[in-house]
Amino acid sequence: MRTSPGCSACRDGKGLEFPISMAFQPIINLATRKIFAHEALVRGSAGESAGSVLARLTDENRYAFDQTCRITALEWAARLQVPEMVSINFMPNAVYRAETCIRATLEAAERLNFPLDKIIFEVTEQEQVLDIDHLTGILKAYRKQGFMTAIDDFGAGYAGLNLLADFQPDLIKLDMALIRGIDQDSVRQILVESTLEMCRKLGVRVIAEGVETHGELEVLRAMGIELFQGYLFAKPGFESLPEVNFHTL
Repeated sequence: MRTSPGCSACRDGKGLEFPISMAFQPIINLATRKIFAHEALVRGSAGESAGSVLARLTDENRYAFDQTCRITALEWAARLQVPEMVSINFMPNAVYRAETCIRATLEAAERLNFPLDKIIFEVTEQEQVLDIDHLTGILKAYRKQGFMTAIDDFGAGYAGLNLLADFQPDLIKLDMALIRGIDQDSVRQILVESTLEMCRKLGVRVIAEGVETHGELEVLRAMGIELFQGYLFAKPGFESLPEVNFHTL
């Protein structure tokens, strides 16, 4: 049986020792020309970068950080009255028992009157997962609770196809390294096209993230991608929802 300080942290309610806040970046659906969701991105309380916040992570505060990020994301989403879905990142190595660790999120959603079916839980493939079975168990538990699930940075990290073989999320987000300059790179085009075909057969929707140029956008749209995220559409808004000008797309 897995044991960890995180379990006692859940019982004891140990908080994070430094303040954080959130920025929001839209994920858009170009087929409907509407915002599909907003991703909540951690920032310092005065708008400091995610990198400066993550640099303060330790094994001792990882669990409290993960829990605080979830709750802070929901609090800001409720405060900003986000009308679409909210995508919240989680750290699989900070989750010890999914059913227990999700308790604070469920309580926050109920307190804020935030519908569970408007929450996407997103795990990055770039974080080395020590136990794939543990991660798939987390994702299955979240789906059972009514949350949508997503794999971020797909194609860049440690789990790759092995994770997708064991669990098919609602969404995958193509790693931006695959997107960058794809309009000028036939190899990247082949890799993305193959991933799209695989996801179509599995019933998994694909988001192209990190899109910065119209050239990249046009190639990806021609491949059939509908969901996009990146600076071409909007930069993250600190404690705010940035506008998307669909007329320029």
